[in-house]
Amino acid sequence: MNGGLLVAGTTSDAGKSVVTAGICRWLVRQGVKVAPFKAQNMSLNSFVTREGAEIGRAQAMQAQACRVEPTALMNPVLLKPGGERSSQVVLLGKPVGEMTARGYHGGRQERLLGTVLDSLAELRGVYDAVICEGAGSPAEINLRRTDIVNMGIARGAGLPVLIVGDIDRGGVFASFFGTVALLAPEDQGLVAGFLVNKFRGDVSLLEPGLDMLHGLTGRRTYGVLPFRHGLGIDEEDGLRVSLRGTVRESVVAPPVGEDVLRVAVCAVPLMSNFTDVDALAAEPGVVVRFVDRPEELADADLVIVPGTRGTVRALEWLRERGLADGIARRVAEGRPVLGVCGGFQLLGEHIEDDVESRAGHVEGLGLLPVRVRFAREKTLTRPVGEALGERVEGYEIHHGVAEVLGGAPFLDGCRVGQTWGTHWHGSLESDGFRRAFLREVAAAAGRRFVPAPDTSFAALREEQLDRLGDLIEQHADTDALWRLIESGAPSGLPFVPPGAPA
Repeated sequence: MNGGLLVAGTTSDAGKSVVTAGICRWLVRQGVKVAPFKAQNMSLNSFVTREGAEIGRAQAMQAQACRVEPTALMNPVLLKPGGERSSQVVLLGKPVGEMTARGYHGGRQERLLGTVLDSLAELRGVYDAVICEGAGSPAEINLRRTDIVNMGIARGAGLPVLIVGDIDRGGVFASFFGTVALLAPEDQGLVAGFLVNKFRGDVSLLEPGLDMLHGLTGRRTYGVLPFRHGLGIDEEDGLRVSLRGTVRESVVAPPVGEDVLRVAVCAVPLMSNFTDVDALAAEPGVVVRFVDRPEELADADLVIVPGTRGTVRALEWLRERGLADGIARRVAEGRPVLGVCGGFQLLGEHIEDDVESRAGHVEGLGLLPVRVRFAREKTLTRPVGEALGERVEGYEIHHGVAEVLGGAPFLDGCRVGQTWGTHWHGSLESDGFRRAFLREVAAAAGRRFVPAPDTSFAALREEQLDRLGDLIEQHADTDALWRLIESGAPSGLPFVPPGAPA
């Protein structure tokens, strides 16, 4: 078998990442050697591979669904937004510069098609099947000429295309039909059919519409996936819902102790790797919410200042909103605060930044004895260490170089009282360390909270990926899906007018 498939979507957040991970887990359980692939990803949530390459977190999770180590080939182009109009371009795991959207789509993107096709070909030479994920919609007619992630990669590699639609949003039939009808004939010839995602209710009521869709497009529907809570994998472009009132909390089990712990995460601009707090939210009795007002810090037992792609901008935002003063009051009162990566940097004394914001010398919050200088070379590592008597694994993605001038050692950073800072993302996924840290937080907060003794974040992730595989196995036509991956799009698929504009 040397198969492939492109999972496209009617919109962003239609469920492409989840469906791709589910197909990968279903295939690997059938004994297929499979890998994920996304030619171009725009995300502030990234991961570091063992060889020191930066890729999107969704592709790292999809690699876990495949039970393989992630590599740079699985996400050859990563765009990390740095503002409204520009992004850092990461090519095969290494940053190669900043570029405006106009500059990127004006020619640079098209020149990368050979790189992404070569990466895909290399993966296909090693794996039995490669399941590719598109981005946004394949019918973005203004971007089709330079597309390297949807129909550009499908046509370049001869991949069949499955279009996913989120029926929970409404309008899924119009979205399916319109997506096909806005593609050029050559692109339409690769679109094999559809997959309905997040359906609630009786499937028999949907079937007449699916039959009509088949009559209108000549394309079948490969499955109707039911709505299930808690199936999202690591996010790409943003939080699952609006930051206002977002609450992530464990539904696995009730609290072990008498109290819960409340964690407030400052929703800083250009927030990166907010998935760091997922391990906290997986703990029974820990409630995690994202906040943007100082009064929302009042009842928090722990405040986290997360990573950001714009440390100086985040610092200004905290001051403008009064959150900086709220954090400073907490520190003065000995109440727990944790800064991660950019959040760690802005807790320090001052920042010299001629790279990210080009703001030069900027005074930090002065809550940790740390001075930060931004280097042009990005640190991309997978460190292992010890803290609070427990083994810790993490990963680092940052331009800022911290000079620690005091305090007690804490991973690569420091702590002063109950103020903690580190560059390490993912440290809270280490179960023993997470429990030890939460015990410290609970004691400082005066809460009778007890960490569950047996919560395994890695096991919970595996269960989640298995649930995604179950969803495909139980609610998709897996025989037809297998034929599609193995043999490509059916021949003779009809053209749906009007097609793409000239």
